[in-house]
Amino acid sequence: MEKTIAVLPGDGIGPEVTEAAVKVLQSIAMRYGHTFHLKQAAIGGTAVDQFENPLPQETIEVCEASDAILLGAVGGSKWDRNPAHLRPEKGLLNIRKHFDLFANIRPVKAIPALLGSSPLKQEVAKEVDMVIVRELTSGLYFGEPKQRSEEAAVDTLVYTRKEIERIVDQAFEIARTRRGKVTSIDKANVLETSKLWREVMEERMTAYPDVEVEHMLVDSAAMKLITDPRAFDVMVTENMFGDILSDEASVITGSLGMLPSASVRSDGFGLYEPVHGSAPDIAGQGKANPSAAILSAAMMLRHSFGLHTEASAIEAAVMGVLDDGYGTGDVMRNGKGIVSTEKFVTKVIEELERELVSEHIMYAYV
Repeated sequence: MEKTIAVLPGDGIGPEVTEAAVKVLQSIAMRYGHTFHLKQAAIGGTAVDQFENPLPQETIEVCEASDAILLGAVGGSKWDRNPAHLRPEKGLLNIRKHFDLFANIRPVKAIPALLGSSPLKQEVAKEVDMVIVRELTSGLYFGEPKQRSEEAAVDTLVYTRKEIERIVDQAFEIARTRRGKVTSIDKANVLETSKLWREVMEERMTAYPDVEVEHMLVDSAAMKLITDPRAFDVMVTENMFGDILSDEASVITGSLGMLPSASVRSDGFGLYEPVHGSAPDIAGQGKANPSAAILSAAMMLRHSFGLHTEASAIEAAVMGVLDDGYGTGDVMRNGKGIVSTEKFVTKVIEELERELVSEHIMYAYV
């Protein structure tokens, strides 16, 4: 297979974790006979410094000529005083909107080797396996008018029926590949947009009689994520609720550095990025956890390219290294097995090689 990937390293630790993911992709390409053309471009604060634009036109053109986008992270205190249109985060919002990446998919799965790093009790955190599907291109973050005066501020929350239909359909389709349950999160006891959300959910569920549906208010969902996270299979919700709940759910794994994400549209094109931020305080120190970026690359192979075997190989390699007792400092908090970003990547690639050798041996015996 031959594919072109736009690589947007971004800010802070973004370049380090993106470089790690690229090394793993190059290893996969070599071992499985693929060709990945990697085209780098600027986004976020780095782009503001270079082009006075958090999402330059040339970056858009690189992405438009690619089959998928791999992104590191954006932001940092360096740009906190910039006007709104020159904030790094604006680049991320704009690229989602430009490419109509309306569905954010965040898997949250307990990692046996890291249960001790979770702030939840092991009996609560173990066996958690959910996917959060967040609407990404509408809602409070994009609504107009959006304005501020000395005495007041206004943000507008808008959702259309079509926007809700396509995100809940995405959740239903994902549920069909899993345990067959969708939990729809809203605030229908207060918000008109949530009342519409629940109405649309009720309408669309008739097309998916094989999927169980439950409605839950967002405050109840926030509680249940901590007290009984295993109750969730697929959670679907609007933009702001999804932003908050997915970050809350991330603590179950013990570190934001472990969580990948995909932002996709209907034709399979997507942007893949770790859930964590740019962490400028540890940038350049070899402390960044590249796992989420590497696992995001695996999601890209699976969702945009249909390379399920290769994606599974990457996921197994990351888990294999963790099972062997190695990881960056955010997950190996007892001081044992702590390795640098670069060393962790090396071990993942070595694990990939072992997996491939084992497969060949098993095939030979068959």
